[in-house]
Amino acid sequence: MGSYLNPGSIEFQECLNSEIYVDKTGLLIQTNRLLRTKQKFVCISRPRRFGKSMAADMLAAYYGQGENTEELFRGLKISEVPTFHQHLNQYDVIKINMQEFLSTTKSVEEMLKMLSDYLVWDLKETYAAVRLRDEKNLIQVMKDVFAYTGHPFVILIDEWDCLFREYKQNVDAQKAYLDFLRAWLKDKAYVALAYMTGILPVKKYGSHSALNMFTEYSMTNPREMAEYFGFTEEEVKELCEKYKRCFEEAQAWYDGYELVAVEAEKKRTYSMYSPKSVVDAMLSGIFDNYWNQTETYEALKIYIQMNFDGLKDSVIRMLAGDRIPINIGTFSNDMTTFQSKDDVLTLLVHLGYLSYRWTDKTVAIPNKEVAQEYINAISSMDWNEVIHSVEASKKLLEALWNMDGETVANGIDKVHQEIYILEYNDENSLSCTIHLAFYFAREYYTVIRELPTGKGFADVCFIPRKSYADKPAVVIELKWDKEAEGAIKQINDKNYVAALKEYHGNLLLAGINYDKKTKKHSCKIEKLKL
Repeated sequence: MGSYLNPGSIEFQECLNSEIYVDKTGLLIQTNRLLRTKQKFVCISRPRRFGKSMAADMLAAYYGQGENTEELFRGLKISEVPTFHQHLNQYDVIKINMQEFLSTTKSVEEMLKMLSDYLVWDLKETYAAVRLRDEKNLIQVMKDVFAYTGHPFVILIDEWDCLFREYKQNVDAQKAYLDFLRAWLKDKAYVALAYMTGILPVKKYGSHSALNMFTEYSMTNPREMAEYFGFTEEEVKELCEKYKRCFEEAQAWYDGYELVAVEAEKKRTYSMYSPKSVVDAMLSGIFDNYWNQTETYEALKIYIQMNFDGLKDSVIRMLAGDRIPINIGTFSNDMTTFQSKDDVLTLLVHLGYLSYRWTDKTVAIPNKEVAQEYINAISSMDWNEVIHSVEASKKLLEALWNMDGETVANGIDKVHQEIYILEYNDENSLSCTIHLAFYFAREYYTVIRELPTGKGFADVCFIPRKSYADKPAVVIELKWDKEAEGAIKQINDKNYVAALKEYHGNLLLAGINYDKKTKKHSCKIEKLKL
């Protein structure tokens, strides 16, 4: 397993040597600020493939003694700040991946004993001259080493939450693990920084708040760590320019995670991208679903088929492009204690299957890549009506292109009849049906609800992405118990097409009405007359 004490910089060097390396050393500027303060306990939770392990490798290379790593950081953001040399190679770093210990032992007790034994071994080997009061007690050994060297420890724990994923039902095992971490880390002078990363935030246990000293930086409250995990929009734009890839496609496929940080009393929203998927797309030139290389839809399926009231309805509405209100406050930060659909949806945020918008407390499916995982999951479940709608949406889009209003109306009727939750009471529920009926439009278009236009808002707009410039732009106006022709008239009268001037040579106008008496839709489609 190698040494866990001052493991060196080999892993970080491999990151630097990779064809694509995005400078995230700004994270070190933040952690330098926290060293030897009451905020020195950091828990970063992000989905898989968001660069958590890479960040831990960087911290180990920067803080660890025994090697001068100044040259590695030359030219990176951290080298430009005054604290660069102050903390460079000044600490004893302990870096562990909890999954290593968990997967080679049969119980939590065995795992914690193995962890303690290995760390004590490394400390004794490195500091043979230190007189130890109790060679079998990890905490005492670290106190003695710190008293001798004067160098505090930076403790890096990757996959900190793996135990909560493996021992899902074993509350005693979970509490034993949390109590170990608390005894090891809390109120210990030898800790300069305790930095944990995983998928889940710190587990909640009512009054048993073993790790309440940690500040959490999660998908729902990333604070000042927002931009250091995942790629920012600016970073993706630069990569697209370098590799001659279409940014619009990268955005459609991999964007959608809105992380809000408050900086100097101002809210700043970061559009974060799934980094592994972006790297794969840049290097291969193919925009595709890379999610399933590290995560299968089976994981998602387990959660969305849970029989919580309203969960299926919410998933269907999000597939249609809706945002769903959510209360994240009741989530226990594990994968088993669910009391409502909100708890399941909150877990899906932490797993990366949903994006949380802090400003209005809603969730949505973030992008095309993740939406495909929902379709994969649903296709192997008994949600046949949803799969039928998604499959039929390709032909419905073709009918729209062919200006076949009758086929479009009949197709929307079918979606409305099959999916029971899409009961109508206003234009908003009609909008949900339209978005699900035209699900396949996302293959070619950026789909926008309520596009600001000449004298108001167009209900739905399909704007072709640059890679599909041959497709017509579409403006859709929805009517509730009126006339489809009236919708077309409104598009023209209110000059909704003004915002789409560049598409005037290839622009379709569609009016869709729902008649309450006949319970049928009607559709009228025209090509914009120049």
